[in-house]
Amino acid sequence: MTEHRVLDLPAGALEIGAEGRGPAIVLLPSLGRGAEDFDEVAPLLVAAGLRVLRPEPRGIGRSAPLRPGATLHDMAADVAAAIEAEGAAPAIVAGHAAGNWVARVLAHDRPELVRAVAMLAAVTGTEVDPDIRRSITASFDLALPDEERLGHLRRAYFAEGNDARAWLPGWHPAVSVAQRAASAATTDKAWLRAAERHPLLYVAAAEDAIAPPPSEEALREALGPRVTRAVVARAGHALVPEQPRAVAEALVAFARSLA
Repeated sequence: MTEHRVLDLPAGALEIGAEGRGPAIVLLPSLGRGAEDFDEVAPLLVAAGLRVLRPEPRGIGRSAPLRPGATLHDMAADVAAAIEAEGAAPAIVAGHAAGNWVARVLAHDRPELVRAVAMLAAVTGTEVDPDIRRSITASFDLALPDEERLGHLRRAYFAEGNDARAWLPGWHPAVSVAQRAASAATTDKAWLRAAERHPLLYVAAAEDAIAPPPSEEALREALGPRVTRAVVARAGHALVPEQPRAVAEALVAFARSLA
């Protein structure tokens, strides 16, 4: 069972979900989405002997919104506070899509709190097709009819044949705007290769229209020599709701390799 607590931080309240016993893994969701995205993955990690921490992004649940002028460093500071409050250092930090930005900034800012980094369906520099980008934008438009949004979700996020209805709910447009602003306000670039100080797992989705699976050579060039790659079949950029068991298996295997 997930236990929830709220930290009283200088930047405002931060909600954390925690469950399980063992080495800690922190799960960070994608842009404008909440911790519930990992509802199917978390129990599988717990069953494998891991303690799962899920900080709720600011502006969702009981977490106060991001403050104006916040950067990715502020978002990473929230994750650091969650790890410290749970006595969970050093932890594996796994970020799905845009969540990987925060994971990598945390590895740069507070390396002593990070055991390893996992990037799930993360963009590493590939240009996104303009049609796909339009579908990404439309996914956040909750005023569109469900069938129209479903078409955009299928195009941008889901492998052919997978049920995109899993992502009809769970979008927080105001949160995505604040997170994009925090990313734009983060002008330093040192964090882009910060994870090379730690073991790094890149979990690619085989049918990802936003971040097609890079080669292992390209990953080493972009992220450093300590990266390993796992490719999940029959998954697009959404990845986590599409293939939760395969995602969990990749994370568990990575955690056990560290031991």
